[in-house]
Amino acid sequence: MTESRSVGSQAMMKRDRASASLGMIVHQNEPGYSVVSMVVRDDMLNGFDVTHGGFVFALADTAFAIACNDSHHVTLAAGADITFLAPTTSGQNLTATALLRVKSGRSGIYDVRITVDNDVTIAEFRGHSRTTNLPVPDSSHL
Repeated sequence: MTESRSVGSQAMMKRDRASASLGMIVHQNEPGYSVVSMVVRDDMLNGFDVTHGGFVFALADTAFAIACNDSHHVTLAAGADITFLAPTTSGQNLTATALLRVKSGRSGIYDVRITVDNDVTIAEFRGHSRTTNLPVPDSSHL
């Protein structure tokens, strides 16, 4: 892990109350690559007893954010879309694997594959990033 990687994404995740409240676990954090998982809870189910799409999106978005924050400046989503391929339900472990596809200047494109326990793809996410001029909060304390 590079020093700039630890400053950007680790500082972000230290302060990420949303991902923490959803029980997300970061397994890998490398420049342009991350793996994050989350177990689906009963309170994440919609009226059809399947995982609400917003929670699947949130998992993918967190993996995307980790993969693209590799500097001393904040990188944010400029846009993202998701395609849902299969439903999941309570007790299943979802894993999001984010990978940088291309970076040009301050813009990047990342693909995130979301799988369930048995490595079956349940969704595909594409995120577009933009690096800002904003410094990473508290980066001098890491």
